[in-house]
Amino acid sequence: MFNLDQQQIQSVMSSFQIPVKPEVLTEIENLMDEEYPDLGKISDVIARDVGLSAAILKVINSPFYGMNRRISEIKQAAMMLGLTTIKALVTALLLKKSFSGNASISLERFWDDAIDTANAMQFIGNRVKNEVPVDMLFTIGLFHDCGIPLLALKYDNYKDILIAANNNHENPIALEEKHYGCNHAVLGYYVATSWHLPKDICQLILRHHDFSFIKSATCGKEELVFCVLKAAENLTENVKRYGNSPDWQIISNQALSILGLSEEDYRDLMDDYTELYHEQ
Repeated sequence: MFNLDQQQIQSVMSSFQIPVKPEVLTEIENLMDEEYPDLGKISDVIARDVGLSAAILKVINSPFYGMNRRISEIKQAAMMLGLTTIKALVTALLLKKSFSGNASISLERFWDDAIDTANAMQFIGNRVKNEVPVDMLFTIGLFHDCGIPLLALKYDNYKDILIAANNNHENPIALEEKHYGCNHAVLGYYVATSWHLPKDICQLILRHHDFSFIKSATCGKEELVFCVLKAAENLTENVKRYGNSPDWQIISNQALSILGLSEEDYRDLMDDYTELYHEQ
C-alpha cells in the first residue's frame, strides 16, 4: 500500500478532482521565503481574506492555544505564534475551504472532526516530550484524512463504506481498496504533494494507518508526531462519541511508551482535554 508507483498514482488520481493550491498561499510562501520576511506584508495578505482571518482568529483564541488574552488581529497572532505556525494554520484552513460539492457524507461534520483532531494534537504536543515538533501538528491533524472528502465527493456509496468500517471497528482503508482500488491515505498524500507540503508531512499522511511506521529502532520526530496523531484521534473519538478510535486498540501501548506517558498520565490528559473541549 505504501510503495507508490508514480504512474499508478497518476492513473488513479486523474479521475479525482484534486483541489488546486490557492494563489494566496503561494503569495504568503514567497513572502516568507524572503531573507527578511515582512510580518506586516504577510499579515496584510492574510487579512485580505476576511473568512480566512476570522477562522484563524477563532482557532488561535480557542482554549487549546492557551492565550492569556484575546487576539483580535492577524499581525498580533503572527507575532505571538510565529510565522511557521501561522503558515500552518493558513494552509490547513485554506484546504478546508477548497473542498465543495455534493458529497455522500457531511463535509461540515468531517471538517469539525478534523479541526478537533488538530486541536487535540496541539494539546498533546504541548504536554509531552519537548522533541515533538509542535509546528507540524495542526497541519497533520487537518490534512491527514483529507482523502476522505475526495472519495465522498466522487462515490455516492462512500458513506456505506464508512458505516461498514465503523461497525467492524476498523479504519476504512481495506474496504476503500476493495471497492475503489484506492484509499484515503494515498489520496491525502497526493493532495499534500500537490500543495507542496514538506516531505515529512506528506509521508505521515500517506502512512497514518501504517502501524509499522513506528517500529524503527530510533524514534525521530515523525514517529513522535504519528503517536501524537493516534492519541489525538482517540481523544476526539472519546470526547465526541464516547469510545476509542479503531487504531488506538492496536497502537496504544506502543504510542504511549514513545510519548513517555503511562496509562494513568493519558487518562489525566484525557480528563483535562475533555474539560477544555467543553469550554469552547
